[in-house]
This record gives sequence, structure tokens and C-alpha cells, in this order.
Amino acid sequence: MSFVKRSFVSKVENVEEEDTASQDLSVLDLPDLVLECILEKLPPDSLYQMAGVCGSLREKCVSDHLWERHMKQKWGRVIGPVAYREWKWHVASKRSFGSLRHGKQRSLIKFMSLRWPFSWMRMMVDAANNSSIKKQSSYLPPDSFMTWYLALENGNFWFPAQVYNRENGHVGFMLSCYDAELCYDPHTDTFQARYPPHGRRAVAVEHGIQWDRLRAPPVDTSPHDLHISECLHDLHPGDHIEIQWRRNKDFPYGWWYGIVGHLESCDGNANYCRCHKSDTVVLEFNQYTTDSRWRKTTICRKDHREEGNEADGFYGGVRKIKSEREISIWKSLWPSEILD
Repeated sequence: MSFVKRSFVSKVENVEEEDTASQDLSVLDLPDLVLECILEKLPPDSLYQMAGVCGSLREKCVSDHLWERHMKQKWGRVIGPVAYREWKWHVASKRSFGSLRHGKQRSLIKFMSLRWPFSWMRMMVDAANNSSIKKQSSYLPPDSFMTWYLALENGNFWFPAQVYNRENGHVGFMLSCYDAELCYDPHTDTFQARYPPHGRRAVAVEHGIQWDRLRAPPVDTSPHDLHISECLHDLHPGDHIEIQWRRNKDFPYGWWYGIVGHLESCDGNANYCRCHKSDTVVLEFNQYTTDSRWRKTTICRKDHREEGNEADGFYGGVRKIKSEREISIWKSLWPSEILD
């Protein structure tokens, strides 16, 4: 064989070896840091699909730190510590009855059916029935962020949160925020709320609640308990506050928006105002007319407890609003007309 021919054959063999080597490469051959960066860029649907490719990718794709990011991005505003505790209790109760696995499988199928073609779903069902493929099917750790995300996304988990202007902005609840159990509707991208019963009134249900009317509870206080006010000595005229209020002793508390006002003896001049040194704190609710009985109330700064009566309702704990974002949300909910 001539030198030229041997050289040509050698080059062809090298090219074939390189092609074979390139064909053998997979995403798992990437450095861990590079693969991690790729997975962080994937949306939830794609991340879930990647988890079903093989055991090695599954272990990486179900990682809590990846799904915690998705949780914060989509659900961070409405999910708080109270909801997380409720989820942990939900998982524990499912385990005790031995039904968590089947429930999550049903939830997962429902979640996928909303987002992926039927043909892909059919393939997944066939794979689930194939014992050789079952070993490679994605696994949902019952207490992982991934499982929690899917449960929220497909509406299989009712979680505690608070609703602004409950019952479709009923005039009796304007500029208030009440505790409720929420469930997400993926078809409409809205929520359903169940408000706790009080007195003889049954559970109230509201549908079609938009995201901007929800928030995670800012304090860890039950709607039936008095919030311990830790801000009273720091209240000055002009400060924005929320105060608990309930119609009577059978009702749960709601949080109502107001501002700290001046005493009647003060003309409002900042140079001479001493309202912040008084034991009496004036709270104003300017969404009401000046002659409304709901326009203004006073509380004791030193020893504030629940105050009120059956006619005007009962005022509970106070929290000072320091976040400009919270204040802007309340202002965006301001009624178009002053209330009586």
C-alpha cells in the first residue's frame, strides 16, 4: 500500500473514531457545574421531563434547591411558613394512612395532562406498565419541594393564606384582609377560597380570586387569637398600620388598613406635635366618611388589649407596616367612593 493511500486510510479511521466518540457523549458527560447551570435555566415542565430520563438525572432534577427557586418565583408571595407547616402535616398524615404514593401519582398525571400532549401522556402510561421502564420512571420524594410545587400547581393542596377585600370586594370588607384556605385552579389561573365559619354562618366560598388579591400571612397569629402588638411605642402620626377587627366574639379577626392620626388637642404641626408621647393612639380609617362611626378609634399605648363592644365591633392587635410595597398594595385597593 502506498504512503498516500495509508495516510488517507488513517485519516478516515481517525474521523470515524471521532464521530463514534462524539456519538457516545451525553449530557451526563458535562462537568457538574455546567450541568447544574443548565438545569437551573429549565422551567418546571422541562425539569420534570429531565427527571424521567434516567436515574442519574432524576437525582439531580428533584433537588430541593432547584425546585425551591421555582416555588419562590411563582408562589413566594402567597406561600408562607404557615402554609409550609400545613404541607408538612399533610405529608405526615398521608404517610400514616399509606395513601401518599397513589395520591401523588394521580396528582402528577393531572399536572402533566394540563401541559403536555396526549401522545406524550400515552407514552408515559405505556412506560409505566412496562416493568423494565418502571425502574427509570421519575420518583417524587413525598416531602420535597418538587412534590409540593406539583401539588400546588394542579390544585390538589388547600393552603392557608389571606385574601384582600374578601367576597368579591363586598362593601363590608373593603380595605381588609381575611384568612382563608386557598386552592389553585390551573385552568383559569385563579383561586378558590374557603373562609372559616363564624356564629351561625356556614363556610363562605369565593371563586375566581386573582393573584393580586392574595398574600401570605405576615404574622403567625391565628384569626381567632389576639395578636401581641409589639409596635405600639413606635407609632407616630402618619404611620401605616393594620389592626385586627371582628364583628363580635364569634367572628374570626380580619386585618384592616389604617393610619395613625393626631390627637384632637394637636393641630398637626410637626414642630409641636407630641402625639407619639401620649398613652392614647388615634387610628384613622379614611376610606369612611368623616361622620362615620368607623372613621376613627383610639387604643391604649401602654396596655392595649381587645377593645370594643357588640355595636362597633372589637379591635385587636396592631402591626406597623414598614414595607413600601405593602403600603402600595393597600392603596391600590382603595375604594372608588368613600364609604359610609
